[in-house]
Amino acid sequence: MAAAKILVIEDNPANLELATFLLEVEGHVVLQATTAEEGIALAKAQSPDVIVMDVGLPGMDGLEATRVLRKDPATKDIPVIAATSHAMKGDKEQIMAAGCDDYVAKPLDTRTFAQQVARHVGMRRGT
Repeated sequence: MAAAKILVIEDNPANLELATFLLEVEGHVVLQATTAEEGIALAKAQSPDVIVMDVGLPGMDGLEATRVLRKDPATKDIPVIAATSHAMKGDKEQIMAAGCDDYVAKPLDTRTFAQQVARHVGMRRGT
């Protein structure tokens, strides 16, 4: 698979480092943001192939950030994968209703994370 540009929006340094490492090992270019606002700005400026969005960001959370991205013509079609430690009944529905295309559970599964993200490369919404 060709290298993709993947934006990881994650406020936890250990999770950000792990996600970045797992994606870079697969040859992807990783952009990093630690707040929703920084991530939204990077998404608009860099037009990544996929966004991995932490749901539990401080301030504006990942679901609200996804709603903002979906309203902007420049970012509305970028696949968003929610990363969450919330795996309770009803959480998946809430994540998908916010406009996310998929979700991964935390802690990240080092064996499957990069492949799950890669499945969304080239799968722009609405195309």
